[in-house]
Amino acid sequence: MPDELATLEPQPADAPPPPASDAPAPEPDSAKEHEAKADRTGRAAPPPPPEPPTAKADEPSPPAPSNKRWYVVKVQSGREESIKEAIERRVKIEGLEEYFGQIIIPVERVTEMRSGKRVVRERKLYPGYLMVEVEYNDRILYLFRETSGVGDFVGGSVNHPPPPMSDREVERMLGRQGEHVPGIAHPKPKFDRGDRVKVKDGTFAGMEGEVKDLLEAKGLVRVELTIFGRPVPVELEYWQVEHV
Repeated sequence: MPDELATLEPQPADAPPPPASDAPAPEPDSAKEHEAKADRTGRAAPPPPPEPPTAKADEPSPPAPSNKRWYVVKVQSGREESIKEAIERRVKIEGLEEYFGQIIIPVERVTEMRSGKRVVRERKLYPGYLMVEVEYNDRILYLFRETSGVGDFVGGSVNHPPPPMSDREVERMLGRQGEHVPGIAHPKPKFDRGDRVKVKDGTFAGMEGEVKDLLEAKGLVRVELTIFGRPVPVELEYWQVEHV
């Protein structure tokens, strides 16, 4: 054992380290090498993980401010429904939906007596007018003016745009839409005092007479008929008589 130790020569303290191997140290695979290896193995490389969404992408974008306001438009009385449909149709044809909101014909619900029966119907609050929600500009103005039966925006002129309805007016108008009016409403008569009329229903059907008075609060008309050679005033409902 001592002889073996003696054969070992001590190395000097400043002896150089053993020479390094010529082979380079292994490095991590690059992306191309990874793809090449994937091709050699026949397995596709897994896709990179998706990037986490940022906070700004999750936040909803604020809605664009609307420039639509409510206006009053004069139209031909008695054609409100057909004019409304014509305007809505032209808006779609000309692609102006972005400037158009809606059209309302303000109505209320009333109860009337017809043929001795109560009938509920809609009655226009403002005959001859439409309430329109639009962004007022030249294209909308031209569309309305070129629609048959439309007059103009109320309050506007050649050099001044029409004033929009106030928020209070809009709220009141929408609140009354379709509201039922209590009581019984009586339609206006189609004749005047002195007109010759014929009774078409009831006990005196077929008789003719002269209108002496209109009792609008009751929905009655007073007609003077000749019975047994004597003038007799008779109160009848509007629907019971017609012009001769």
